[in-house]
Amino acid sequence: MARKERVSETPATALLRAQGVAFTEHPYEYLEHGGAQHSAEVLGFDPFTVVKTLVMEDESGKPLLVLMHGNRTVSTKNLARQIGAKSVQPCKPEVANRHSGYLVGGTSPFATRRAMPVYIESTILELPRIAINGGRRGYLVGIDPQVCLRLLKATPVQCALAE
Repeated sequence: MARKERVSETPATALLRAQGVAFTEHPYEYLEHGGAQHSAEVLGFDPFTVVKTLVMEDESGKPLLVLMHGNRTVSTKNLARQIGAKSVQPCKPEVANRHSGYLVGGTSPFATRRAMPVYIESTILELPRIAINGGRRGYLVGIDPQVCLRLLKATPVQCALAE
């Protein structure tokens, strides 16, 4: 009997499975530039619990990941101050794709092509569950946010601005 392939397998979900992380799968119709607000709306989630993965870089071009609430923006000034950088800015999409190995809009913090430091907005860790990109556009996975500390060695920061 042929084994049915998992429709959703990505490097991110393969890593989560290998680490024994329980997660739920939430596919949705991807909308270009729809972002976390769009996915939250179509899936019926609170945008505060949908976490976006942002690829940024410091003044020397060193990449880093920031995990932020879907309805918040990153204060790059506050982030830079907290991580000891002169400045932080978002990477250009093609640079972000190269660092992460994922397409922008489908970036997961798990199983990135290049190891990067991960910073997580501290209030995300207070949530019982989050929805975060599972490694492709139009696909979120639901996990316990503590997984980000355990698997990604994420550093909590406070750099959220209301949108």
